[in-house]
Amino acid sequence: MGWWHLNADTLARSRFVVSPLAETFACLKLLHAEAPAHPGERAWLDAHLPGYRRRLADDPVTALLVRSGLGREWIADFFTPTPREDETFEEGVARVRAVRPDAARAHLRVSLAGPLPAALDRDDLTERAAALLEYVWAETVRPDWDRRRRVLEADVVARTAQVSRGGWAAVLDALRPGTRWLGDSRLQVNLHEYPPRELSGAALILVPITPQRHGWVSWEDGGAGRYAVVYPCAGALADGGARPVPAALGALLGPARAAVLVLLRSPMSTSQLVGVTGQGLGSVGRHLRVLLDAGLVARRRAGRSVLYSRTAAGEVLVEAGERGG
Repeated sequence: MGWWHLNADTLARSRFVVSPLAETFACLKLLHAEAPAHPGERAWLDAHLPGYRRRLADDPVTALLVRSGLGREWIADFFTPTPREDETFEEGVARVRAVRPDAARAHLRVSLAGPLPAALDRDDLTERAAALLEYVWAETVRPDWDRRRRVLEADVVARTAQVSRGGWAAVLDALRPGTRWLGDSRLQVNLHEYPPRELSGAALILVPITPQRHGWVSWEDGGAGRYAVVYPCAGALADGGARPVPAALGALLGPARAAVLVLLRSPMSTSQLVGVTGQGLGSVGRHLRVLLDAGLVARRRAGRSVLYSRTAAGEVLVEAGERGG
């Protein structure tokens, strides 16, 4: 198994980062694998696979590059630069383009675990990779990036709260299959037999993505080093979020306000609640103020969004309503 050694200072400085480039690469992996984890991903694939297949059919070299770079045990490193805080997609993809041609070919030999195909012995590999990522971003991610970002930020809020309740070990154990806290300052990052890495003094970042079968690790060795674990977030884009409102809860709070409280089992922003419930912005805002004043929900800031979630009192009320029908 592959594991990293973290000292206490590195773990204490760990932070979560939302990355448009990581989300885009995760969607590229989903298009490549064609293996949805839930009906929402199946619908997304149905909408975007035809265009993606046409794109690769028109560019056989890039098609071979994807097959070679997304290896079974290792991804060609130039596809996945370590995310940076507050980095735009354009800034991230520029780092893909900036990789030297000889380094890109070396990365592919690692992902292939063998020689480079003759068709990929060329100097424009990173330009082709960047252009494909730009296509996936423009056609499949950017149109609903605001929604995706809210889901990712909600995951960050939830896991930050989990750190407060159970410490870093509880969070790291639950990130993704193959990742767990081993004790003795050791974090298992995958099941592959790779040498351990020493992260003392390095920066560790944790990066959520919405596709549910995909995750990876990446790092930069320059200076003190920067290491990232990219993991599937808990709030998958599986559906619109609608949930039945218990009749007893609706009678107590009113159906519209009760619907807002039921949805807040996971953190959501005001605009996300508007989109999911179909209620107006003013109505959702009034419901949130009443629920806040009653101590049934709490709010926290995540990036540019303010996210609301149920408090312990709100959980008790919803559970009581469900028992009462």
